[in-house]
Amino acid sequence: MNVGLVLSGGGARGVAHIGVIQALEEFGIKATMISGTSAGSIVGSLYSHGHSPKDMLSIVSQATIFSSVRPSLVSGGLLRMDGLGQLLKKHLPDDFSKLKRPMTIAATDLKKGEMTYFNSGELVPAILSSCCVPGVFSPISFKGSLFVDGGVMDNLPVRPLHGKCDFIIGSHCNGVSPTFDVTNFLVVVERSLLMAIGANTLHSKNLCDAVIEPAGLDKFSGFDIGKAKEIFDLGYRYTKENLGKLNFDKILG
Repeated sequence: MNVGLVLSGGGARGVAHIGVIQALEEFGIKATMISGTSAGSIVGSLYSHGHSPKDMLSIVSQATIFSSVRPSLVSGGLLRMDGLGQLLKKHLPDDFSKLKRPMTIAATDLKKGEMTYFNSGELVPAILSSCCVPGVFSPISFKGSLFVDGGVMDNLPVRPLHGKCDFIIGSHCNGVSPTFDVTNFLVVVERSLLMAIGANTLHSKNLCDAVIEPAGLDKFSGFDIGKAKEIFDLGYRYTKENLGKLNFDKILG
């Protein structure tokens, strides 16, 4: 059975995907095809290359907001993701073709005003394109265009897998908290994006056979990478405790 795994964006909350994957594997469920946006593109690529959940947690825990970004000297954003690119190059191949599972990465093409789904060619620039939060990071110049976060138009990219898999699992970590305090500029940008992408995510959820959406993630900011282990544990526990309620009968037997 071809099992697709779709991983949403969500910044640091994307570490929950690793906990979800750990729990799925303990139930004997392994994805054969993966797609992801932003944080989901990082976790999905690492998983596609064969990294274990333990290894993935260790890798992403190194990606602090301070070590992974640099001030931008050009217009279009405040920061550049040079450090994140260097980290990814240490743990991932240079090309999609060298991954052990098919992987699709969603990014938003600023010039064309449309989605782009990368599944071949250079890998790390595609991931950075997908992770480029507009207004925070400078747009990524890649393949003759400029790209920003795929979540702007498709935060749960199920479309590339639709019709190719027998069962599609969506892992969504981008809920909007009912409480909000204006503490800094990044928090305002993040919440605005979360609200804007809600509509496209709802449609994508309906295309999945099962959706895992761990409760409690909304208390974390997308920049809370220092709480990676706590976020991982939340994703893991929720999946272990609720899989029987989430329409997995078809693949669990």
